[in-house]
Amino acid sequence: MSASLPPPGFVKMHGLGNDFVVIDARGRADPMSPARARAIGDRHRGVGFDQLAVILDDAEADARLVFWNADGTTAGACGNATRCVASRLMAERGERSLMLRTERGLLACAGLADGRIRVDMDAPLLGWRDVPLAEACDTARLSLPGAPAACSMGNPHCTFFVEDADAVDLAARGAETERNPLFPERTNVQFVTVLAEDRARVRVWERGVGVTLASGSSSCAVLVNAVRRGLMGRRAALILDGGEIEVEWPADDAGVLMTGPVATVFEGVLGPAIWEGAE
Repeated sequence: MSASLPPPGFVKMHGLGNDFVVIDARGRADPMSPARARAIGDRHRGVGFDQLAVILDDAEADARLVFWNADGTTAGACGNATRCVASRLMAERGERSLMLRTERGLLACAGLADGRIRVDMDAPLLGWRDVPLAEACDTARLSLPGAPAACSMGNPHCTFFVEDADAVDLAARGAETERNPLFPERTNVQFVTVLAEDRARVRVWERGVGVTLASGSSSCAVLVNAVRRGLMGRRAALILDGGEIEVEWPADDAGVLMTGPVATVFEGVLGPAIWEGAE
C-alpha cells in the first residue's frame, strides 16, 4: 500500500439509518487498512460510518465485499451494507438479482418491485464453537444475567428478551456485554421486546461501533433466537430505532431472508490529508 495512490471516490449510503461508506475497488487491490478505516470513520474529522464496505472483484460472484467497523476492526457480515451495495450494483447493471461474496460465503440478493432489497444471509450458526463462545453451553439460553441467547450470522450475536427495550441503558449494557469473557471475539448485542408473534421492538449495540439505529445481521439473529425460544413465528417485522425491517427464517436449515429499504446520501472523494495521513 502506497501513499502515492490517489484517494478513492466513495458513496455514503444507509439502510434504516445504519450508515455506510462504500468504496468501489474493483480492478485494483484492496486499499483499506485499520488506520484508514478509523480515519474515515471519525464523524468529526472524517466521513463517519457504522461500517465501511469495500467492493472487490471475485471470480465466482458478481463482487466480493469486505467490511470494516469504525474502530478499524473487520466484520464478517453486515446485512444492511450488503443490501446497499446490492442495490447500487443492480442499478449499475440494470438487473434485479446478483450474487455477492462475503466472509459468510455467497449471498443471493434481489431487488423487489417496491424498491426494497432482499438478501439471503445464509443459515445461522448455533453451536457454541461457531458463535464463538469461550466454553461449552446452551446457546439458546446462556448462563449470563438475563439469560440471553446467542448465535452467529457470520459475526457473533447475543440477544436479550426484555419487558421494555426502550428502558434499557443500551450504551452501558451493550458495552458491558460486548466484552464479556464468554465472547472471545466480542459480540453484537440486541435488546428485544416481543409485541406479537410477528412483531418486535429491537435496539442494537454493535461491536466495534456502539449504538446503531439498525443492523441487518442483528435483525436476523433476533428472529432466529426468538424462534428458538418459542417467542415468535418465522416471519416478522422488527421495529428498530431507524425504522422497520422484515426478516424471515423459513426453516431450521434455510438461510435467513432480510428485506428493507436503502438510500444513497451523497458521493464524494476522500481528501489527501485523511487518506495519506492514515497511511
